[in-house]
Amino acid sequence: MSSSSTGAPAARPAPDGASASSPPSASLTERRRDLAAGPAFARGLWRIAAADVSSGNDVTLLHDGPATFDAMCEAIGGAHETIALETYIFRSDDVGRRIGAALIAAAERGVKIRLLTDWVGMRGIKSSFLGSLKKAGVEHRTFSPPGFRAWLGLVPRDHRKLLVIDSRIGITGGVGIGNEWMGTTQRHKGHWRDTAVRIEGSAAHDMQQAFDTMWERAHKRERRGSHRLTRRAARGAHLDPATAEPALVGIVEGEPLRLRVARALQMQAISAERSIWIASAYFAPSWSEVEALTGAARDGVDVRILVLSRNDHPWVTLLTRRYYRRLLTNGVRIWEWNGAMMHAKTSVVDGRWVRVGSTDFNPLGVAINFELDAVIEDATLGAKAEAMFLDDLEHSKEITMRSRKVTR
Repeated sequence: MSSSSTGAPAARPAPDGASASSPPSASLTERRRDLAAGPAFARGLWRIAAADVSSGNDVTLLHDGPATFDAMCEAIGGAHETIALETYIFRSDDVGRRIGAALIAAAERGVKIRLLTDWVGMRGIKSSFLGSLKKAGVEHRTFSPPGFRAWLGLVPRDHRKLLVIDSRIGITGGVGIGNEWMGTTQRHKGHWRDTAVRIEGSAAHDMQQAFDTMWERAHKRERRGSHRLTRRAARGAHLDPATAEPALVGIVEGEPLRLRVARALQMQAISAERSIWIASAYFAPSWSEVEALTGAARDGVDVRILVLSRNDHPWVTLLTRRYYRRLLTNGVRIWEWNGAMMHAKTSVVDGRWVRVGSTDFNPLGVAINFELDAVIEDATLGAKAEAMFLDDLEHSKEITMRSRKVTR
């Protein structure tokens, strides 16, 4: 792909009465600086997504499964007190046995280990594999097996991917525990493209609290409703990115009907001055999300979306393509991944706000399942996320109105 198709966005159109080359007035520049500064990021995440924000976190992007599994095993190997692992996909294949061996070794050192898996995502796992974990001292719970309750227990699912070590290191993203992310399955030729993030600092404590809540849910001990929100005051809502130590991180806990990640996207769409770049494996957004993206594009923001050309659920690709015409005609640019499978759930806005997590923009991800995303404010990480996104576009094909994939 040529550099012109993936490079920096063109300059925004000048307001009425000003030439395209003339610099903005001093008052306009000052006003934009005021909007960009201040605790709007932290306060906004608390008010619309119930997410506390912490500063001084050390954040590392993890590209694909191999890097993520290496980081997970290294973190587990360094655990001293506790390990919390929550994952939707958990298999007893090569990757599963590697993670399992690391957990068993930690348990033998005296580390307290809790493992939370989803009943749907762990289908096919060998009972002998789980038995070896339990025998070593790993405490295991299964989230929402079928039963005589609402929706027969089939929804919602626990779609999170989360590892927390000693409440000080956390890893989350879209990577499940299975050979798909290594490209060693018969069904999928080539590894799945995905992104995770390693966070060391106070945000890992927030990730631990998110795990603890789901652990109690799996044991039917947590009351439903919004009581958790009314019993705690905002923490970190005052943090100012201009003065606080980077990186600022908010952990957004996606819960049924809360729409928190969708509102976080809309908040960022309001604030975006330059770019909104999104990668989403199963993209079927609500019309409000579509309007947020198309509105930003019509206002001169460079909006790009990376989706799949083929995936493990072919009907999702057909549904995604129903959105192409509306997005393209409003200035949004779309790419389809050419590899085996693009499973990432990420976004980067203005090169400073980065989201990495488990939430896809579709009704299941945004409104039904339990999800978890890290929303990070850090220009250094944002630059790396943009470079990663542009590299992905080099391995993708841009869709235009002339493409046969655009529904007429």
